[in-house]
Amino acid sequence: MTFVKLYDVIIVGSGVAGLSTALHLNKDLNVLLLCKREMTLCNSSLAQGGMVAVYDTEHDSCEEHIKDTMIAGRYENNLEAVTILSKESKMVADELLDLGVDFDRTSDGKIDLTLEGGHSKHRILHYKDSTGKEIVDKLIIAVKRRKNVTVMEYAQMCNLKKVPGGFSLDILQHEQHHYVSTPFCVLATGGIGRIYQYTTNSAIATGDGIAMAYQLGAKIQHLSYIQFHPTAFYNAQQRECFLISEAVRGNGAYLRNCHMERFMHKYDERLELAPRDVVSQAIMKEQEATGSKHFYLDISHKEPEFIKTRFPMIYHNLLQSEYDLTREPVPIYPCQHYLMGGIQVNLNSESTIPGLFAVGECSHTGVHGRNRLASNSLLEGIVFGRRSALHINQLSKQTQEKIQPYPFQPDVYTADIPKGTRTEIRSIMQKAHFVLPNRKLAEEGFIRINDIKFMLEHGQFKVTPDYIEAKSLATCAYIILKEIM
Repeated sequence: MTFVKLYDVIIVGSGVAGLSTALHLNKDLNVLLLCKREMTLCNSSLAQGGMVAVYDTEHDSCEEHIKDTMIAGRYENNLEAVTILSKESKMVADELLDLGVDFDRTSDGKIDLTLEGGHSKHRILHYKDSTGKEIVDKLIIAVKRRKNVTVMEYAQMCNLKKVPGGFSLDILQHEQHHYVSTPFCVLATGGIGRIYQYTTNSAIATGDGIAMAYQLGAKIQHLSYIQFHPTAFYNAQQRECFLISEAVRGNGAYLRNCHMERFMHKYDERLELAPRDVVSQAIMKEQEATGSKHFYLDISHKEPEFIKTRFPMIYHNLLQSEYDLTREPVPIYPCQHYLMGGIQVNLNSESTIPGLFAVGECSHTGVHGRNRLASNSLLEGIVFGRRSALHINQLSKQTQEKIQPYPFQPDVYTADIPKGTRTEIRSIMQKAHFVLPNRKLAEEGFIRINDIKFMLEHGQFKVTPDYIEAKSLATCAYIILKEIM
């Protein structure tokens, strides 16, 4: 049965940003947490390398972390946001430790801090090579203990409307529509990876929150700032590419071309530890020079037991594809990985629409600039999720206008979207806006994307998960291509 219910806060998304928001909201607020699929499926859980924290203040400082972040972002970062990120990092790490997150330690019991590309200091906290999963799992346990938080799994937001007093949402769960309203809506819907043929992102990364915020009139900033990770496992048969963590290069792995020669010295003095955009572009230049798309990551010169202990998940995943990380180079190629742009927000994570918040990868805090520094993303999601919650806590104490729910109408259409719609969007984006964008193909693709977007918005299609996601992908592709033309 369809129900209409009012919540004090609705959070759409269950990655670290959404979970952090839920945990920092006052316990007297009635909170709904929506999970597009199962609660554990999110890009946060896929994060391997770790989380930044200025933890060893004897050998590191916020000033140095801020400098590294600004350099990686080509100084297009919001310095105030970066400063908040860095100065709150140790507090976040301590909170996670209190929640039971099992960061790796050295033999003397200290937190083991590792190095990654673009960092000048060892400041990456990690749990082997599955840090994101360890953090998400512990945050989920904590959220489930909160009696004021209702969790809805397999619940897809298919419409978001601004109404007097707040927002109304149409939620699709097991083919049943549920209508809910709230004065405060927090979008934590993640990235847009499924807009590409090949991505490291999970299946739910279709840009739904960004697209719906755009339809409401929220400002979207720098959506074309997309990060392509240089070391995704190269397997053209799989759309979701297995990521080989930045930390592998941080622990001494080499990049090799088709001739098994190291080549990064030709392009950057930081060699394999240059930021991700620099390395990805170097691979593209080396491809042009050699005429080959064959590239490899090689850490086989390290002790096998070290590799197996430090990177157990990566090691076992590659073994399933018949590659032994301890004995041979592994084929890699750049792949869509992360979004630096998104819904423009202030330092409290509030969008240009009052009451509408965005946290995590779907937001644009300005922290990352044009290129994200490795392992800043988990930290950003937690820091700015917390800040959104603290601001909502204050706003909720003020007198709120009575909400007038949006009169959603039952879905009466039966037609499915044309077969191949999403495939065509992915093909256009892969060709037009990869590591080095192609302006001519972007202009041609924009015309077709505009037609697809119009067709989806005005056609009489049944509201299904496929339709919702296709419309989101078309909207995000439209914004990106319009930006770069």
